[in-house]
Amino acid sequence: MLRLLLAAMLIAFAAPCTARVAPFPAAFSVRDVDVGGATLHVRVGGHGPAVLLLHGFGDTGDMWQPLAVRLMADHTVIVPDLRGMGLSSHPDDGYDKKSQAEGMARMLHALGQDGPLAVVTHDIGNMVGYAFIAENRDRVTRWVVMDAPLPGIGHWDDQYRNPKTWHFNFRGPDVERLVAGRERILLDRFYNDLSADPSRIDDATRQHYAALYARPRAIHDAFEQFAAFNRDGADNQAFLAQGPLAMPVLAIGGDHSYGAVLATEIGFVASNVRPLVIANSGHWLMEEQPDATVNAILAFLNER
Repeated sequence: MLRLLLAAMLIAFAAPCTARVAPFPAAFSVRDVDVGGATLHVRVGGHGPAVLLLHGFGDTGDMWQPLAVRLMADHTVIVPDLRGMGLSSHPDDGYDKKSQAEGMARMLHALGQDGPLAVVTHDIGNMVGYAFIAENRDRVTRWVVMDAPLPGIGHWDDQYRNPKTWHFNFRGPDVERLVAGRERILLDRFYNDLSADPSRIDDATRQHYAALYARPRAIHDAFEQFAAFNRDGADNQAFLAQGPLAMPVLAIGGDHSYGAVLATEIGFVASNVRPLVIANSGHWLMEEQPDATVNAILAFLNER
């Protein structure tokens, strides 16, 4: 028995630390908010200054649970699923990021959150976040932007030609038929190829998101996020013509992904950008290095 106990302890200490999708605390309320043409599934909890958390492809708002738990003591935390993703509705259109940003503004109004707020974003969430911030410059106090560039900005054309972004043009009825029932295979490709250590994204996490992306129209609408990139690029150029963002921005990249280059890219749209690189992480910062990522975000948001 003692040998079995010691063996179990050795296995536990030797196993890599992985992130698991955990439920939000019961103190969070869950609402489905009509934003005109779509319904956004939103988690709201805590008290204090507002923080809006926007996820990207391969995730849903569930990815932010470790951060939301830490923030809720002194912030009002607002965590939607993006249009057509997670448990939000699946309208036929509106997947350009400007339209989604306007939906976010309507959602915040419905929640009674019309005042100042900070914004934390990842991946596709960066793009929705930039459109929202560009149209609400006076009320956004800080922006944390994580590991993805903005369509039409900086070296976007180089990114668009990168073999790792083959999925930007991976869509259509035949593609959806091929992916149907194989959502886990598709998502595994991204989790494995874009992480520093695939073992840090455990099976439970992968199964959780695969089930959500297997819901009716979920993959179609995820692909629509990419299909809108050309329009997003034109919209972003129009936002940029109004001048750079002035609020403090923290640009976080994984050292096996964008790293400090992300700050260079975001520097094309913002004048006060600070780079931060998370060690031993690829694109999936909240899954691969949740503690380091959460600590960096909290330190930035709590600066005075």
